Amino acid sequence: MKTETRNCQNCKTDFVIEPEDFKFYEKIKVPPPTFCPQCRFQRRLMFFNQRSLYKRKCDLCGRDIISTHSSDKPFTVYCPPCWWSDKWNGDEYASEYDSSRPFLEQVKDLAKKTPHLALNVDYATNINCDYLNHAGHCKNCYLIYIADFCENVLYSEMLGYNKDSMDCTMLGGSELCYGDISCGQCYNTFFSEDCRYCRDVYFSKSCVGCSNCFGCINLRKKDYHIFNKPYSKEEYEKKIESFRLHTYSAIQDLKREVYGFWTEHPQEFMRTNGTRNVNVSGDYVFESKNAKNVWRVWGVEDSKYCQIVTLKPVRDTYDYTSWGNNVTQVYESTVVGEGASLVKFSVDCWPSVSDVEYSMWVISSQHMFGCVNMKKQQYCILNKQYSPSDFEALKLKIIEDMKAKPFIDSRGIKYSYGEFFPPELSYFAYNETTAMDYFSITESQAKEKGYAWHKGEPSQYKVTLTSVQLPDSIRDAQDSILGEVLECSNCKKAFKLVKPELDLLRRFDLPIPRECPNCRYEERLGRVNPPRLWDRKCEKCGKDIQTSYAPERPEIVYCEECYQKEVI
Repeated sequence: MKTETRNCQNCKTDFVIEPEDFKFYEKIKVPPPTFCPQCRFQRRLMFFNQRSLYKRKCDLCGRDIISTHSSDKPFTVYCPPCWWSDKWNGDEYASEYDSSRPFLEQVKDLAKKTPHLALNVDYATNINCDYLNHAGHCKNCYLIYIADFCENVLYSEMLGYNKDSMDCTMLGGSELCYGDISCGQCYNTFFSEDCRYCRDVYFSKSCVGCSNCFGCINLRKKDYHIFNKPYSKEEYEKKIESFRLHTYSAIQDLKREVYGFWTEHPQEFMRTNGTRNVNVSGDYVFESKNAKNVWRVWGVEDSKYCQIVTLKPVRDTYDYTSWGNNVTQVYESTVVGEGASLVKFSVDCWPSVSDVEYSMWVISSQHMFGCVNMKKQQYCILNKQYSPSDFEALKLKIIEDMKAKPFIDSRGIKYSYGEFFPPELSYFAYNETTAMDYFSITESQAKEKGYAWHKGEPSQYKVTLTSVQLPDSIRDAQDSILGEVLECSNCKKAFKLVKPELDLLRRFDLPIPRECPNCRYEERLGRVNPPRLWDRKCEKCGKDIQTSYAPERPEIVYCEECYQKEVI
């Protein structure tokens, strides 16, 4: 097989299909894609609501709940205890296949009838965690997302095995961390990025095995350094005290100084910090092998176009977004994990699912095609169960019908067999999903593309304390602040502090933030390199490199060899 260049039917740009890609498609028996990799990723993200939460009532038990589905959504929503209960199963909504209609239209109709889960949580494994999404095995956590095995962690996302931390993005195996991005095995580390095995570190980047460092970059196994200069223990402690880290005003000044200092030093073309990778491309790639064009992944092997994998391993998988944990041969799917295998064109299917296609919220099931909201079933199509032989025969007929009679959206884009769900089958509006984080568009642009848009709900809280009225130092903050409604200094929306948050800030001796949790998330997101690669040259040796640092950015970018020679 030869390399082929094809034109994306969505964005109309050319994309390349390599011989290794054709081999994968042949192995899992799917046709090559008609969307480019970026459009495929964006489309999957439109089915992935990470952070948009609303108050509503459970449509089964009637109690007040938190849900990713706003109350104006046209379908039934159950709280986690009701959804996971034995009071329903999904087969009561079974439909007969109608060969006169596009199959995906029938999946869409089925999705409208079945009850949807309020939050994507493994709720039985969570303790005192009512405000989480895409999370399991957590205890005493609040507003965290894409998280497993965490305790007393707040306002953070993409987490695994952390404790007593807050306002972090991509954090693993760490404790007592605040404001960190892409850090692992760290302790008492604050406002730092791409650090590993660090302790008592502030405002540092790409450091490994360091302790008692401030404002540093590219250090290895160093102690008592400030802006990469060594100090004695006594000098260091005196200097740190002079920074007045307990005040908000000092923190803001230090951020500007530190970020400017970092840009004066070389950055590695991939933000991986040398974490045991072999033959990989992309960014934020850890402990992976033969993984191409991947982003924010851990433990991915022999795979391509994968993103947001937080639990290893993932093997032999293409176009896969979110989760992991012993996944193999998954294609064009999102939020699929925990022993999943041979899953195609599906959303929210786990654990130990296999031979699942065009399905949403299928749990502990095998041999499922076009099913929605079903648990512990086999050989089902449109939620109706068949004998194994009848299942296979009807499945093959539907696949041929999908090729001959594809779903066509309002823009005339065809969704034949081999393409992921069209956006209009998503439960969420575009601006409620993670697609908005990485492929931001306006409301008018969304409407031009036929995407739904959520207007939002007005706040019911009245501000009692503006940002300028907050104490500059955490040492002056009284418990009474927990009763105040604060105004975000950026978006002007109301928010509140919770007691675990105030307790952690006092423990860290760091000031009360002026921004609401969403604005703090957006600030961190702005410091995460985008899921895209550009062609650049190493600024040391001139070698061609592919990097997520766009050519117009001010950072000095080195290839791996030059970076290792200079900083390791």
